[in-house]
Amino acid sequence: MAAADLEVLPDLPPMAAAFARALVPAPRRPAAVAGHAVLVPGHVQDPARLARYARVCGFTLRDTVPPTWLHVLAFPLHLHLLTDPATTLRLPGLVHASNRMRQLRPVAVGERLDLQVGIGNLRPHRRGALVDLTAGASVADEPVWEGVSTYLAAGAELAGTAEGLPREEFTAVTPTALWRLPAGLGRQYREVSGDPNPIHTSRLAAKAFGFARPIVHGMWTHARALAALENRLPASYGVAAEFTRPILLPGTVGFSAVATPGGWRAAVTSRDGSRPHLLITAEA
Repeated sequence: MAAADLEVLPDLPPMAAAFARALVPAPRRPAAVAGHAVLVPGHVQDPARLARYARVCGFTLRDTVPPTWLHVLAFPLHLHLLTDPATTLRLPGLVHASNRMRQLRPVAVGERLDLQVGIGNLRPHRRGALVDLTAGASVADEPVWEGVSTYLAAGAELAGTAEGLPREEFTAVTPTALWRLPAGLGRQYREVSGDPNPIHTSRLAAKAFGFARPIVHGMWTHARALAALENRLPASYGVAAEFTRPILLPGTVGFSAVATPGGWRAAVTSRDGSRPHLLITAEA
């Protein structure tokens, strides 16, 4: 990548400021995204914050980190590019539709990380536009983790033939566990992730976007599902997640998992197992 296409920051940017900028009304423009990537070299992980994150998401605290933690570290760079002046997508109401990530090797909490995120693959969708945020973490030039988050920008204007999101077929299941999610879970996850979106913590904000109550962060659900599988997953693996339906707080959801020839398929569902909230496939 040419130097002109890479913005280097000394540290991760504050997310609250980026989100505040995104709330300022702006005229509607055709969908476009920034033409560069952003890099933070040598990021030092915070073991105390990791411990809080593990507790909120259900992970066992170890010397190595879960792949969703690396997504959390890269997420401020997502917001940085989504609120870049060249990006015309409206951040409020942007929906995290799917996530793919691969842990290339175990990552120790003491390792310094070079975190890089790019934005692209903008394409039309029947409800607006889809865009990919592509992230990577490296240690001393060695790639150790990579992830792609696909977002739906509802109402965005983009010419072309609309495409849909590929969705895995779902058959009703009998949950093997029930998770009772407290009303304050959105605040708990915000404290460890830094994600400032008020639809996860404010009833008024949630109602403004059509939800009766605050909804849990999709990446909390993703992390909680991986935590339920962590003792059955190899040291390096890939995982694909589809966010199919928001979870209102407080609430109760079901969890089920089945072994496959290459790994595991799991679902977070309604408490009776009839409707999916999250579908994940984890494979070595």
